[in-house]
Amino acid sequence: MADADLAFALELAELADSLSVPRFRALDLRVETKADLTPVTDADRAVERALRERIAAERPADTVLGEEEGDEGASSPARWILDPIDGTRNFSRGIPVWATLIALERDGDTVCAVVSAPPLHRRWWASRGAGAFVNGERIHVSGIASLDEAVLSATYASDLDVLEPRAWHARGFGDFWHYAAPSLIVTEAGGRVTTLDGGVLEPYKRVVSSNGLVHDDVLALLQGR
Repeated sequence: MADADLAFALELAELADSLSVPRFRALDLRVETKADLTPVTDADRAVERALRERIAAERPADTVLGEEEGDEGASSPARWILDPIDGTRNFSRGIPVWATLIALERDGDTVCAVVSAPPLHRRWWASRGAGAFVNGERIHVSGIASLDEAVLSATYASDLDVLEPRAWHARGFGDFWHYAAPSLIVTEAGGRVTTLDGGVLEPYKRVVSSNGLVHDDVLALLQGR
């Protein structure tokens, strides 16, 4: 089943790219502001709607949790988690740092994940126990074990202020580099992903991912210890 799940996730990524790429830098792109004051484009909505329709057609027993349309509310052992365009602000301003995030949970455990970033010509994927890949090439985390030799990135400027003096290089890459679908890719590449307090991932909690070797040092800095 795992191979079939990943194959289907990659098909969904192809579908997403076919819709998002033509709208990137389109002169008639429509941008609105959601209730939470974040932007959404017609491309976000079109991609999620198309993915939901494909899943409903080919995996009718599966449910979907999507960034734009929310949770279907139905109960199923299999749930797809979708962010049609992570990095909508970049997308809407013509900045090529955005991606479609696709993950599949079975009984609450992420079994496969895909991150497709067409403007960067990169697609990452992983399935549980089968390793992580980018554009078909197996990937692994680095062997760097010291913060003063590490490259770090953070979503929040306040975290960068803490990390930058200790790191070899620290910048805020932002958006899809930091979020949930990549967590399986990181762990299958040999890394570690936790919440800020070192626990397992939970909705709405801050996330820290690393090669594992510098993880505790990063947690200590961010926790102010």
